[in-house]
Amino acid sequence: MRLTRYTDYALRTLIFVGLNEPRQSSIAEVARAYGISENHLTKVVHQLGRLGLVRTIRGRGGGLRLAKPPAEIGIGAVVRLTEEDLALVECFGEGACAITAPCRLRRILGEALSAFLGILDRYTLADLIEDGSGPELAALLGLPATEVKPPVTA
Repeated sequence: MRLTRYTDYALRTLIFVGLNEPRQSSIAEVARAYGISENHLTKVVHQLGRLGLVRTIRGRGGGLRLAKPPAEIGIGAVVRLTEEDLALVECFGEGACAITAPCRLRRILGEALSAFLGILDRYTLADLIEDGSGPELAALLGLPATEVKPPVTA
């Protein structure tokens, strides 16, 4: 299984914005920090806003902020919301397979997918940014250490 670039960018955006709190972040800053396309990131940020994960403020002085405390942003939920299709094999979806009825592979792969998502469900954005690696991540992303503060939790 491989997550899409879209989901990867969504998670990376949340990490950046979370580390940069309480400052606002811009799409340009996030794109520059990760070396990714601003155009593609704009689509990702738009969906994160529609999903209620980030607040987008338009215009001069605008930017991005987390819409929820990091501890309320579940990694498993982000993956489910940003992945278009988690069907590991054709028989998970509408496709037909000649051996679907007696085949155990579908059940086994379904169990594996549930386990994968179950592990992700145990973690939140807070787990990614509030542990000891937060300052190191912030430095790697070009965020000034003096401005990196623990994220606001409510």
